Amino acid sequence: MFTGLIQQVGTLISASGNKLHVRAAANFDSLRRGESVAVNGVCLTLETWDDAGNMSFHTLPETLKRTNLGNLRPGAKLNLERALRLGDRLGGHIVTGHVDAVGRMLGVKTLVSGDVELKIELPETIRLQVAEKGSVAVDGVSLTVIRVAADYFTCELIPTTLADTALVDRVPGAEVNLEGDVLAKYVGRRLAGGGAESALTMDKLHEAGFL
Repeated sequence: MFTGLIQQVGTLISASGNKLHVRAAANFDSLRRGESVAVNGVCLTLETWDDAGNMSFHTLPETLKRTNLGNLRPGAKLNLERALRLGDRLGGHIVTGHVDAVGRMLGVKTLVSGDVELKIELPETIRLQVAEKGSVAVDGVSLTVIRVAADYFTCELIPTTLADTALVDRVPGAEVNLEGDVLAKYVGRRLAGGGAESALTMDKLHEAGFL
């Protein structure tokens, strides 16, 4: 379990076979073999590391196929976050590290305020999980959704997010990992008939202020 608050920006060293090698900007304290680390929002298991910040992870073919990790080249910047500890502050939102879809960056615009607006493709598979003022993880970064259209959504990056994450390097056309809100997944499953018949509908959720 993660929060979407990035702790370090790393660099992809290599991705070959089932091994992903990453160098963190600084060494993490007290790393342990087998612990979970979110790499661009993808929950991976740490295998080896050293004092220089070099880390290696085992990656399944399915992981590379369903995320942007399989298409990145050496030198790419990666968002890194260690798993949430019981009792830590949940400053972002609940992020599982299970990527729902890969979308493309459609536009990057600097606003008058100095903040940066991201326009991101919204794949059909996660449209019901993304709502205005709701949360979404973009390459593992917890962001608030500003606007939702039929095939895209927008978010805004404040200076701190620009300075402390790899999103500053994302340009139009770049692929980004997307994880929708975990609560929306279960609501969507329920509405789709994943259990006993229910009187719960999208209209009723809207009337109650949930959407």
